[in-house]
Amino acid sequence: MAKKKYNKKILILDTNVLLHDYRCIYNFEENDVVIPIVVLEELDRFKKGNDLINFHAREFTRELDKLSGDELLSVNIPLGEGLGNLHIETAREYSERVTQSFPERTPDHRILSIADQICTENKDKSVILISKDINLRMKAKSLGIMAQDYTTDKVINVDDLYRNIETVENVDSDIINRLYETPEGVPADEAGLKIERGGHQFFIMRNNGTSALAHYNPVSKSLNRVLKQTTYGIEPRNAEQTFALDALTNPEIQLVSLTGKAGTGKTLLALAAALQQQKRYKQIFLARPVIPLANRDMGYLPGDLKEKMDPYMQPLYDNLTVIKHRFSHQSPEFMKINEMMKDEKLVITPLAYIRGRSLSSIYFIVDEAQNLTPHEVKTIITRAGEGTKLVFTGDIEQIDSPYLDTGSNGLSYLSDKMKNEDIFAHVNLVKGERSYLAELASKLL
Repeated sequence: MAKKKYNKKILILDTNVLLHDYRCIYNFEENDVVIPIVVLEELDRFKKGNDLINFHAREFTRELDKLSGDELLSVNIPLGEGLGNLHIETAREYSERVTQSFPERTPDHRILSIADQICTENKDKSVILISKDINLRMKAKSLGIMAQDYTTDKVINVDDLYRNIETVENVDSDIINRLYETPEGVPADEAGLKIERGGHQFFIMRNNGTSALAHYNPVSKSLNRVLKQTTYGIEPRNAEQTFALDALTNPEIQLVSLTGKAGTGKTLLALAAALQQQKRYKQIFLARPVIPLANRDMGYLPGDLKEKMDPYMQPLYDNLTVIKHRFSHQSPEFMKINEMMKDEKLVITPLAYIRGRSLSSIYFIVDEAQNLTPHEVKTIITRAGEGTKLVFTGDIEQIDSPYLDTGSNGLSYLSDKMKNEDIFAHVNLVKGERSYLAELASKLL
C-alpha cells in the first residue's frame, strides 16, 4: 500500500510570533513558512534597545541572513532536513475583501491582505495565519482565513501544574513521629506515598489532630520534616510559605519558581532568603522585566534613566523596606542591607540590564516572571554559572503582556519543563498575607 503523501500547509507568521521565539521557524515540521515583508519592517523598529524583545528582533534578522546566504529571499529557502521552505512575501496590492472590511492601512491589515491572497492562490492547500494577537486571529477568521496561536511552547494542563502541595490524610502515627525524631528522614515508600514525578515536592501529613510538614527529596527518595524558620526577620505565616522558605534556603535546589496571587509573599520571602544566605553568594540580584503601563514607552517619563526606572522598580524597594523595618536602625541586620546596596552586593535593577553580567555565585531573583516568554526564561537560566541560584516569582493570573496567557508565559513553561528535575522546586502560595483587605479584594474584585 502506497504511503499517503503528507499534505503540506502554508503557515504565515505574524511579527509577535518571531518576537516570542526567534527560532520558531524551525518548529513547523514539513510545512512551508511565509513571512510577509511588513513583518521585517516591524522587526526593524524593534531592533534597537536593551530589552529581550529587542534581542529577539536582532537574533531573528541574523538567523534569516544566515539562512539565505547568497540566495534571494524571494525564492524558497530550505529550512533544513525534514523541514519545509521559508519564503518572504513581498509587496502586493491590498486585497479587495480586506480593503472593504478594514479600510485603515495598518501593518496587521497588510498581513491579513497577504494571507487572503495566498489563500486565494492555494485553494488546494491549508493556509493558516499564526499569531499571538487574538484580535488579529479574530479578524482573519471573519474573512474565512484559518488562524491559530503559536502553541509549541504552551503548557496544556496549567491547573495540574500548580497543585504541587499534597495533603495526605490518615498517615500512620509512627511515620509522623519518625519525621519529628529522625533527622535523616523516612523513605517515601515506607510512608505509603506513590511519587509519580521527580523533583522536590512538599506534603502536609495528618493523623487525628497531629500533623507534620514534609519535603520529598528526589535524590535520597526520602521525606524530611520541614521546620518553620524565621528568615532575616520574616516568619512564615502558613504551610505554603514554610515550604517556600525551605526551597529558597536549600543549597541543593538551584532553581525555584514561586507563584501566587498578589499579597502571598512571593518576592518578600525570596528576598529574605537571599539576605539570610548572603555569605554564600557574591551578589544578590533582584530584577524584573519592564512592562510600561498602558503600553507607553518609558520616554514619556521625566528625568534621567534612573528616575525613569524607579516607578517600575518601586515594588522591589517596598519589599526591601518591609524587611528593614523588622529591625532597629542601629541593628547589624539593618546596617548590613544599607552596606550591601552601597557596595553593590545587593542590586535592584531592570532585567534587561542584567544581560552581559557574570552570573556565577549569584542569588538571582526574577520578579514578575509571568511577563517573560519561554525563550526569555531559557536565555536567563542558560547564563547561570557555578554556585548560582535562580528564583522566578510571579502571578500567572496577572499578565501584562498582550501576547502571553496562563499557558504560554515563561513562568508556567519553566515550572512544567523542570518539574521532574532534582535541582528544581516549585511552590504555589495560595493564602494572601498582606492584609485582610488585600485578601478580600483579591477574592471578590
